[in-house]
This record gives sequence, structure tokens and C-alpha cells, in this order.
Amino acid sequence: MKLHYLCSGIRRRDFIKAGVLGSMGISLAGYLRLARSGELESTQAKSAIFINLAGGPSHLDTFDMKPQAPSEYRGEFSPIPTNVPGIQFCEHLPKLAHCTDLFAILRGVSHSLAAHALGTLYMNTGNRPIQSLSYPGYGAVVSKERPGDPELPAFVAIPDTPQSGGYLGVQFAPLQTNAVPVAGKPFSVRGIAPNKEIPAPALERRQKLLSDLDTVFNGLEKNDDLISGLDEFSVEAYQIITSPKAREAFDLSQEPTAVAERFGKHPFGQSCLLAVRLVAAGVRFVTVNFGGWDTHSNNFEQLKNGKLAQLDDGLSATFTHLAEQGLLESTSVFVTGEFGRTPKINPRAGRDHWPQAMVVLLGGGGMKGGQVIGASDDRGMAPVGDLITPEAVAASFYHSLGIDFTKEYRTPTGRPVMIVREGRIIQQLFS
Repeated sequence: MKLHYLCSGIRRRDFIKAGVLGSMGISLAGYLRLARSGELESTQAKSAIFINLAGGPSHLDTFDMKPQAPSEYRGEFSPIPTNVPGIQFCEHLPKLAHCTDLFAILRGVSHSLAAHALGTLYMNTGNRPIQSLSYPGYGAVVSKERPGDPELPAFVAIPDTPQSGGYLGVQFAPLQTNAVPVAGKPFSVRGIAPNKEIPAPALERRQKLLSDLDTVFNGLEKNDDLISGLDEFSVEAYQIITSPKAREAFDLSQEPTAVAERFGKHPFGQSCLLAVRLVAAGVRFVTVNFGGWDTHSNNFEQLKNGKLAQLDDGLSATFTHLAEQGLLESTSVFVTGEFGRTPKINPRAGRDHWPQAMVVLLGGGGMKGGQVIGASDDRGMAPVGDLITPEAVAASFYHSLGIDFTKEYRTPTGRPVMIVREGRIIQQLFS
């Protein structure tokens, strides 16, 4: 998967490096603290897949088309019916149109942050960014709240993610693959398999030396959260490196050819296949980063000549394969960009940033598919009816995982902070 540049000229990889320490960890920890309310006990998901459409896809050219709007708004694409009466998608998403009953479409999701970095943080944490506090990404919260197999990373990012451990610390940050699978080729993650040049006895001796050093510095680490977090990281990393289960989970060569081809031979499709495989193995949270949606010019050409076909392959296969394997009810799927795009087409045949209205897809985890929740106006410019905020989406996503979004954490300075501030559960998702 190639690097994509945002309209600011900043590489996504450079943006993701913000908070480097928080994005380099491996998280396997946390005790499950489910909310005791009966409302939350009915949720079923124990894992999640988060697909980040970096750059901000156009809502009008995907899942919220406006065929009756003037041509300078509706664009070049035509709508097609889905397998749910009354719901239409873009003509370039036929596979998703055939499995619409498996996920919900949230239209008119709205916020006010039109910059890539801020919008990305908002949609990847469920909290509006502020300078004084770094909020943890969804994966960090899930890996803290959901106990995981100690032989598997709890939070995996393919190939990377803007989500970090935030104020929760390095121990809840993701394992980044830093590469994407290529169809027909073995995929390995640096650090998951021991270096072949280092025999197992030597690896064990190195681990014993680290243990001895930990004993020496034991008094110091009790007073330093960073050192404590790194120590936990070291122990967990050793468990993963020496685990056949982890190596097997990442081994896409074990998937039947027919299954692999269903996801598409492109990097996004193979990344989705890896995400499904990791969830099936017991990984709690997997992100897939799919960039290139910042279409300020040639929007329609870029979408129809690759982006939409790849999204259609990978995302439809994700939902259908999870459903066929009996994993959709136990896996919550969240698909979003950082914002939508301008309803009115600009002189370069492109669309610019538009956070006032966007689309989010949610499926699995007890969330009812085959429905549209929310709406935008007749030109896709603003929400109509009840406003759906990123906080409401976040609260509902956590609810599907049995996590109480009102729960308070403590920052390193002792400040109490709710998992999602000002959130609310979108009840229609669960009714």
C-alpha cells in the first residue's frame, strides 16, 4: 500500500509519528470491567475491526447520493439499488450493495473540524481534540477493557494508525505491521518471529538478562510510569515473539486461494483478509488504514478507477466472510474517514473538505444491519433531524463491545476523564 500525501503536503506516515512512543507499543493487558447495567449486558462483540479511510471520502459519491440534486452537486455517478429496499449506493459499489443487510449506514454524521489531523483524531478517539490532553484511540481502550490471549497482541494496526495509547500510556498502544500483505506472497511482521540468526537458547539468555536488570531497577520503576510501561512491554513482547500462535495468526498462506481472491488481490483487500484472520485467532482490535481519499481534483476519475472498486472488494468480503464464519455478531466493524467532502464540485472536478456531513458504517456486535440512520439534506450539505456526532458514534461502538463509555479513567496527573465525553447511544442501532 503506497504512501499517500494529504493536501497539506504532509505524509500520513509523518503525521502518524506524532506521539511516536505511544504508537510503537504492544498491548496485551487490561482486566475486563463491564458495566453492570442490564442494558450493556446484552452486547455480544468481543473484538473489533476499524477501517480508516484516510483523506476523507465523498459521502455523495458513495453511500449518500443525491440523484435529484443539480449536476454540480450530484456528480457523475448513478445510484443502484441494494439488497435492502429503499437504500441505494453508488454504482461502483455493487458488492456492498449485495450485502447491505449486514451493516448500518449512518448519514449526516457531523462535526466542525475540517483539518485532516484534527478530524482524524476526532474520528479515531470519539473525543474532540484538545491541546492539554492526548485521548487514547479506540484500540487502546478496547485492549485495556478486554482481556486478551497473552500470546497475541491485543491491538494490531495494518500497516499503521493515527490511534495511540494517549494518556493510557505505551502499554496500550498498537503493534504496527509497517507493511501490508501482498497477494500470493508470504507475509511476516518484524518482531513476531524470532530472528533466524538467533537460536532459541540465546533468546532465552537475553530474556534472563533483562529480568536480572529489571530486578536491579525495581525500585526506580515503581516511581516511573514510563519505565513501568516499558517493562510490561518487554515481558509481553517476549511472549509474542516466542509464540507459534502469533506467527500462525499472521500467516495468510494458510487461507484457501478462493477466500484470498474474494477480498481482492490489492493491498487493501489483503489487509482486510489479515484483519479478519487476526480477529478469528483472538486479537481484540485491528485497524486497517486505507488512504488516498483526499480528492481535491479529479474526484470522479480517482474513485471510479480504483478506490471504489478496492473498497467494494475488501469491505464486502469483510462483512460476508465474518457472517459466514459466525464471527459477525462477536466482531464490531467501524468504517469512517475524518470528514466528508464538499457537496458542490470545484473547478478542478474535485471535492474539498466537508465535516458538516459525512457517512459512517457500523456492523456486527449486535448492531442491526440493513438500515439507514440519520440523513443529510437534499444536497448533502448538512444533517437533518437528530444530529449524529462523533461522540454518539463512539458511545454506540463501545456499547456494542460491552464497554461503558461513561466510565472514568485517571490521567497520569490524576485527572478524571470519561472514555467518551458528551456521548450518547444511538438506540436505533440496537433495536
